[in-house]
Amino acid sequence: MRSATRLNGEQPDFFSVTYGAGGSTRTGTKQTVESLLKENWPAVPHLSWGHTTRKHVVQQIQEYCDLGVKALVLLRGDAPSGTVPGITHHASELVELVRSEFNDQFEIFVAAYPETHPDAPNPSRDIQYLRQKVDAGANACFTQYFYNSDAYFFFVDQCRRQGVDAPIIPGIMPITNYDRLVRFSRNCGAEIPQWIERKLFEFKEDQQALEDFGCEVVLALCQRLCDNGCPGLHFYTLNRARATQRILKDLAVS
Repeated sequence: MRSATRLNGEQPDFFSVTYGAGGSTRTGTKQTVESLLKENWPAVPHLSWGHTTRKHVVQQIQEYCDLGVKALVLLRGDAPSGTVPGITHHASELVELVRSEFNDQFEIFVAAYPETHPDAPNPSRDIQYLRQKVDAGANACFTQYFYNSDAYFFFVDQCRRQGVDAPIIPGIMPITNYDRLVRFSRNCGAEIPQWIERKLFEFKEDQQALEDFGCEVVLALCQRLCDNGCPGLHFYTLNRARATQRILKDLAVS
């Protein structure tokens, strides 16, 4: 909540609240959503089907509906670390469930991957999976974070050619920690351009220099995206508001 309080001054459209692998943070996610709504701040919880029953998932969604939640981020999700994977319900199935049980009560966001999901056999098939989610009823897409704007613009163009017409909102990850960024990027398949990684490595023992450089890089990325007509920006803050505030303060949006 501390980060939300700081970022509320930037007048975001909403705060999205993440969901742990396999629903491992379900209780914490709901509690955070409740706290945000009590402040009259729009909250959009993440949700994955995981290995639970359809009835249980519908119950979770109904609870959010009763709280006044108006939108959901629907994901495939992963099994918690150390557990044996069970039946995987794809995000498109979850979108179909929400639409069949709740019609249009929720705006639905889904994930998109400009640099291709690590589990996808190839980029074209990955876009086909995205189209399945949109065709099932998703309203818009949030991308995985990236640092190469060309990857985003090429991806959007390819999506349009394959019939994906929903808004594709770029995901933005401010840079505040070298080791964490490298680990995240390795796990999710996001590329850190070599020139950026080398400079971050140089600054890894100098936090202020690293944050200064990281903000400069991400601000330039955001400005390029906005100047070329992206439909918005979705920040992955990791509960650290300062870097996002700094970027937004210097971002020129007409």
